[in-house]
Amino acid sequence: MSPAQRRQNLYGYLFLTPWLIGFFGLFIGPGLYSFYLSFTKYDVISAPIFVATRNYVDMFTKDDLFWSSLARTGYYAIVSVPLSVFGSMFLAILLNSKLRGITIFRTLFFMPSLVPLVASVILFKILLNSDFGLVNAGLRGLGIQDPPGWFADSRWSIPSLILVRLWGSLGGTQMIIFLAGLQGIPTELYDAASIDGAGAWQRTRHVTIPLLTPTIFFNTVLGVIGALQTFAAAFIATEGGPNFSTWFFALHIWKQAFDYFNMGYAAALAWFFALVIVALTLVQMRLSRRMVFYMGE
Repeated sequence: MSPAQRRQNLYGYLFLTPWLIGFFGLFIGPGLYSFYLSFTKYDVISAPIFVATRNYVDMFTKDDLFWSSLARTGYYAIVSVPLSVFGSMFLAILLNSKLRGITIFRTLFFMPSLVPLVASVILFKILLNSDFGLVNAGLRGLGIQDPPGWFADSRWSIPSLILVRLWGSLGGTQMIIFLAGLQGIPTELYDAASIDGAGAWQRTRHVTIPLLTPTIFFNTVLGVIGALQTFAAAFIATEGGPNFSTWFFALHIWKQAFDYFNMGYAAALAWFFALVIVALTLVQMRLSRRMVFYMGE
């Protein structure tokens, strides 16, 4: 290796150094330490006490909120992810048309995603207030005398959080990614389909959707990961209530760590949840081999 190549490699490693320090100091290091803490009893104040696998055993046998919080998180993800992914795809298809002023509509639909999550949740808490909210006032004006209680009702609390997620995600990053995917589809395929007599729905079904499957897969994977990790919206809107109806798994981890100071048990919960997310991602990647069409193949 010549001196010039060594010097070039040295410069490359020097530019990588800040990232490597952050990666090992803020990710790998704390991650390994949390794995160690998952086998201990640790209350932050006292020194960690090694308890072997007791935290993992207690997780499955003694934690009354473990399975219920996992089920609520799964329900939230199963409902919200398809709605956000396919809603964003449908919106992107509409906004991909070549109409005058279409960029204005794209901007308007994208703007809600720029609103911070905290502000969005507070806004929806006001709009969906069961007593003086504008939504229930409108429903009463339509003749519905007993409108939903939304965040104050355990039956409607998760649907309310799903509404918050959809408001910020339908026209957000997912829509932009779908727009990029749509604009990457060759127009020649649409021209050929039109010559063969295909209508708008047939072109969408046989050309657009198959060629968008990689984008659908990408948005679905990210959407599932994001939905399973949901925390801030439930924490701000309800703090897990009413009656534990929005006590999601990430909120359960936070409560164990920072409210009850069971850091060791919270670390065990976090590692279990990380394995669940990795397993679901691998399952989606395995299924994608049969369901995703790549144009170059």
